[in-house]
Amino acid sequence: MILIGFFSWWYGDGWRAQILRIKSTLAKYNDMFSISLLAKTLFSPFHQISADAEGNDIRSQLRAFGDRMFSRCIGAFVRTFMIIVGLIVLFFVLILSLVRLVIWPILLFMPAIGLILMLTLRTPWTLI
Repeated sequence: MILIGFFSWWYGDGWRAQILRIKSTLAKYNDMFSISLLAKTLFSPFHQISADAEGNDIRSQLRAFGDRMFSRCIGAFVRTFMIIVGLIVLFFVLILSLVRLVIWPILLFMPAIGLILMLTLRTPWTLI
């Protein structure tokens, strides 16, 4: 009776718990990199640094414009790099999670499979 309950948990609630754990992990990494927020603010100034013109002459206006554009370019570069890194990390987490989900049903039988293989397979040093 206990064995039937264990199998029903393993292939029922246990599998659902693994799926919820995977969803939670993906949400955690998505929140860590904030990819959607980085994409929304892609061309915002880096660290919100903004240069104001010191005077009304054209030279100070052009210098402030150049400083703002430089800050936006640096911000776009850093945010693009973080978006790419975040997508790569999310991809690998997703792949590992899918492998984990595929292995979950057979994980229960791994000790028995290992014991059978240990008893039946010949090792190279027994052939000598």
